[in-house]
Amino acid sequence: MVDSSDTGRAGPNPPPAPGALNDLVVLDIATLFAGPMAATMLGDFGAEVVKVEHPDRGDPVRTHGAAKDGVGLWWKMLGRNKKSVDLYLGSEEGREAFKQMVAGADVVIENFRPGTLERWGLGYDVLSQINPRLILARVTGFGQFGPYAKRPGFGTLAEAMSGFAAITGEPGGPPTLPPFGLADGIAALTTAYAVMTAVHARTHTGRGQVIDLAITEPILTVLGPQPTVYDQLGTVQPRLGNRSSNNAPRNTYRTADGGWVAVSTSAQSIAERVMRLVGRPELIDEPWFASGAERALHADELDEAVGGWIAQRDRAEVVAAFEEAQAAVAPVYDVRDVFQDPQFQARETITTVEDPELGPLRMQNVLFRLSETPGAIHTTGPAQGVDTAEVLTRFGVGSEAVARITGKRR
Repeated sequence: MVDSSDTGRAGPNPPPAPGALNDLVVLDIATLFAGPMAATMLGDFGAEVVKVEHPDRGDPVRTHGAAKDGVGLWWKMLGRNKKSVDLYLGSEEGREAFKQMVAGADVVIENFRPGTLERWGLGYDVLSQINPRLILARVTGFGQFGPYAKRPGFGTLAEAMSGFAAITGEPGGPPTLPPFGLADGIAALTTAYAVMTAVHARTHTGRGQVIDLAITEPILTVLGPQPTVYDQLGTVQPRLGNRSSNNAPRNTYRTADGGWVAVSTSAQSIAERVMRLVGRPELIDEPWFASGAERALHADELDEAVGGWIAQRDRAEVVAAFEEAQAAVAPVYDVRDVFQDPQFQARETITTVEDPELGPLRMQNVLFRLSETPGAIHTTGPAQGVDTAEVLTRFGVGSEAVARITGKRR
């Protein structure tokens, strides 16, 4: 493992403290979202993450979405806590430098189409000879085998094929895709979990292994028991809009001042509190009210009662009344509301990080809090290739090779 005690970049952000994963070195050779996001999550908790980018193109996320002064803002978040190295793995010189990096690494995360690393002479059979403890996480649309393995795969396709889009949207309306990388995000979380599972296994076996993760599969898992329900009952879940087949009232409701709130009654006690609050306690005594699934069959009646009460009150009044009644409600926020919410402010859910190009910028904080080894954001996404010479030298690449590689940078 390479010493990761020095980031190589000074700045106003606090220097890295020992994190839970500070003994891990991760080589991120993936692009766009799922693989790189998994590496970001590991870096947030101390892993040294080296982002390997194509010298001419870089990671495409650098040019995805909004930009300020020509600087991609998505990259600033996705590239945080990483070092950037320009290296073309399709060249002999790039492959040899990468092999030297692999010798000092713990994890490689990649998302090329199956067979690409093998075509470059960088398959796991080669990499594991160099470093038997290496963990290779392979994140692709459809996995490393099967009839679709070599197809291009993106999160949108996973959202469609997993069944997510089919159950999302209004009844009678078209299937609805999320306006963000939902499947990629779920796959990233799963990849980070898979990496740590393999790291733990390595403490017993002394050897690394290959992680084969298809983006289609984690989102299918989080959709719940649909496959089991279909297997046992032949039932296909329909599109229900904001309603649920498991409980009611469950919906979004408009308030008198034009805002929206979301109400959930997954627990029976909460459902009863809601009906008392909105002045319809008699519904609690209906035989069907005692079951969430039965309440869902009476969603029209329950929505009319709850929605009518909410429509007569401003959003703040609704939230306060639900809170006093200990019933479950949340205002429907946009990002402006997220910035102002006192709960998010108290937990620093949105944190400020100093960026050398843009100055102070705000982004989501680390995913969870650890009492003894907390995660932190020490750097934003760096300029492309800025760490190439420092990192390659530290991994033992010869000075002449480093000079040639850095000299080819655009």
